[in-house]
Amino acid sequence: MGQTKPAGKMTLCIHQNTSRAAGYRKSLEGWAKAGIKNVELTDVMLEEFLKTDTLGAAKSILTDLGLTPVSAAAVLQDVWIPGPARAASLETWKRRCEQFATIGLQKIYCPSTTNRPVTAEDFKATPAAIREAGDIAAQFKLTAMIEFARTSTHLATLSSSLKVIREANHPNVRPMLDFFHFWAGYSKFEDLDMIRAGEIAHVHFQDILDTPRELMNNNGRVIPGDGQAPVVAILRKLAEKQYAGPLSVELFLMELTQGDPFDVATRIKQKCEAVMKQAGVL
Repeated sequence: MGQTKPAGKMTLCIHQNTSRAAGYRKSLEGWAKAGIKNVELTDVMLEEFLKTDTLGAAKSILTDLGLTPVSAAAVLQDVWIPGPARAASLETWKRRCEQFATIGLQKIYCPSTTNRPVTAEDFKATPAAIREAGDIAAQFKLTAMIEFARTSTHLATLSSSLKVIREANHPNVRPMLDFFHFWAGYSKFEDLDMIRAGEIAHVHFQDILDTPRELMNNNGRVIPGDGQAPVVAILRKLAEKQYAGPLSVELFLMELTQGDPFDVATRIKQKCEAVMKQAGVL
């Protein structure tokens, strides 16, 4: 799904976490009014919506507003690694895959949220775990994506996630990149050279305040153009690697998450499009 773009051209998208307080419907309505076309859904906001409404209604909101859902989040423990939460997480993963496929998505991601001690044996078992989760996604014709997370004790870097995904070699599992987890974590700019042409399936787009990495948290994520990360250089490198998908703006600052979705999306659109033009990817 999503707009077809030439290689290296990208589309602006907003992640529902960015307007979390507004809820499923109001976030989407505000963004559409601001001219946003591509959106990323979350499990938490969908689940809240489904307490009083249906999956059919969730899909109709997108259709009626002319929005394209390009990806969806399912935040679960131990999806990509053997562990105590894995059996329950895989059951939820299957339900999320079914829900999001019904809404019309083609991609779903789960971050590497593991925070317990991880061993070399756990890493050896990771490709098999990836294949199992990938098989579930394949049942619903979805591409599953692994978001490496900077605080994870399992997959915290681009290089580690690329390695295990390639080893798993599952046609329905691909890597994605989150600017914050990449730049605020252990990864280096040069790690982007490891990416193969067309390999990255999805991107979360943020700038980052000039803060010691040891002190960085989600409040350090800011609208692209407002921080100190080399966002233009990263975009150009992704274009060189033939990424031509969405740039999904995922932010957690309270002034944004609790702000009016139309106002927030208007600010994001203006600033992001300027950065994207500078990078030559719009």
